[in-house]
Amino acid sequence: MPHPTLRNWLSIGALGLIWGATFMVIALALRGYGPVTVATARTTLGAVTLCVAVVALGRPLPVWSALLGAHILVIGLFSTAIPFFLLSWGQQSVASAFAGLSMAAVPLFVLPLAHVFVPGEQLNWRKMAGFLLGFLGVLVLTGPDALAGSAATLPRLACLGAALCYAVSSIATRRCPPVDPVMLAALSLIVGAGALIPAMAVSEGLPRPVGAIPMAAIIVLGLVPTALATLIRVQVIRSAGPSFMTLTNYQVPLWSVLFGTLVLDETLSPRFFVALGLILAGLALSRKRR
Repeated sequence: MPHPTLRNWLSIGALGLIWGATFMVIALALRGYGPVTVATARTTLGAVTLCVAVVALGRPLPVWSALLGAHILVIGLFSTAIPFFLLSWGQQSVASAFAGLSMAAVPLFVLPLAHVFVPGEQLNWRKMAGFLLGFLGVLVLTGPDALAGSAATLPRLACLGAALCYAVSSIATRRCPPVDPVMLAALSLIVGAGALIPAMAVSEGLPRPVGAIPMAAIIVLGLVPTALATLIRVQVIRSAGPSFMTLTNYQVPLWSVLFGTLVLDETLSPRFFVALGLILAGLALSRKRR
């Protein structure tokens, strides 16, 4: 298994802060734009930014193959297009802090996926026990009103669906054939933009200028948690592995609650923190050494 370097650890810390603040920025963008527009704008701006970086840095073109193309398609859809839309749509009805809390489930979802697709990361009794404990936390996070068809159920499931998408993309990134990480990040965003632009045109139309805060939020989303963070994420996964990458999700809920409370004046039910405790306890158990 890859051995994390100091650079990997610093990258994980930076990603935790960046992604923890992302949900607050999405909430600000949604004050002026629809969820598909928010997802499309951040993906497209991120794609343009990384394409410029590819040219400026003189990154090599990949040796194309059907296998590489399939991986890039999966990574692009499951790391940008689908989760970006699910989060934007879900945050119309749930607090940004809740969306951040749901990201704690990413490493939980990685466990069974890595067992199947990543050599050397098979489930054992300890990982299975951690998975079951964490899954209990996911059920608590969804809430007992889910069975009653509460209006908040689907938005909560959308946020958890985004977490599952990130887990899938982590495995696909790890198994992707050799390709320059900057090029891979750019191509994945191009795929996401290609999927979202037609959807935006049909459902919400072309974006128009609105208030300064939503417009600034869109720009920040495209440049920082999309372009910059996608690049960092790809480099960490390919050098240290998808399981190490999931350490980011221990930090994201804490930052999202902090920003949501201090900036957006949000409050969460104590049940959500119980759920977070169960998920993190399950993850800690699954990673505990003998």
